Amino acid sequence: MWNPTSPVTGGLQTGFTTPAWTITLDTAPDNNGKQHACSGLASGTAAGVTFHSIASPFTTTFVRPKVLRTLGAVDPVTGVVRSIPHNDWQHITRKGAVPLLGQAPVTSTIKTIFSIAAGTDLANPAEIRGLTSFHIGVQNQQSAGIGDSLVSGVF
Repeated sequence: MWNPTSPVTGGLQTGFTTPAWTITLDTAPDNNGKQHACSGLASGTAAGVTFHSIASPFTTTFVRPKVLRTLGAVDPVTGVVRSIPHNDWQHITRKGAVPLLGQAPVTSTIKTIFSIAAGTDLANPAEIRGLTSFHIGVQNQQSAGIGDSLVSGVF
């Protein structure tokens, strides 16, 4: 269940000191989404970061598929499922930032798509949890490096 609580401990970033972000429940642009806006910094430092406003959004949204798909029937001749659909969940974070002094903010976006094969939720939920744990763990471990690469262009 998607239910982030405030404050959200931020990942490590160059120039920030243990940021913890204050979030507020918001209305998602999609009926299948749940959204929170970043309204401030609860603790730590994040010099230069602005918080959510109409002109410069700072939001995080989790969106479930409009229709959850299920596993199809097994072919009676081959014993193989012919088509395995995927349920695509999305985690989208948006942040407005000024691209040049004197200009209006432009929104940058990070999207993580969780494309989960139908049927694995019942047949092998531990694998979905392992996938999710590892993915988020790598992002958390590499938070500063990802931020540095996005700023410097060096990979």
